[in-house]
Amino acid sequence: MQDIPAIFDNHVLIISLVACLVAQVLKLLIELVRHGKVTFRTLVGTGGMPSAHSAFVTALAAGIGQTIGWESGEFALAFVFAIIVMYDAAGVRQAAGKQARILNQIVDEFFHEHATLNEDRLKELLGHTPFQVFAGSALGVAVSWIAAPAY
Repeated sequence: MQDIPAIFDNHVLIISLVACLVAQVLKLLIELVRHGKVTFRTLVGTGGMPSAHSAFVTALAAGIGQTIGWESGEFALAFVFAIIVMYDAAGVRQAAGKQARILNQIVDEFFHEHATLNEDRLKELLGHTPFQVFAGSALGVAVSWIAAPAY
């Protein structure tokens, strides 16, 4: 338990968290520009532009590569982890979001007349488009490179 404060000395972790936070704040700003309003739920929600998951894992992988070495096993592990997270964000979770949208539409169309179905709507914004994933990963690498002198 005495080593827990040492977590805050891990610059790679801190920079990765900063990249994730920057992505979430950018989502808020993009929503403000696009819709003219701020929804703070955006700060903690999934989906949207840019992908905070992608920013987080690519900043982590880049930070590990910068500090330990690009040939290290730790970088390889972080790189593979990043690829899996980004594939999931753009593939599986986006497909689940599309299915949720279709199911919500079916419920709206077939059960509109009969209000016997009293279920909450499924969350539709789960995943990311490939462009949102790419933008998030570029943001993560950029934040890591900008913060590189702190390593």
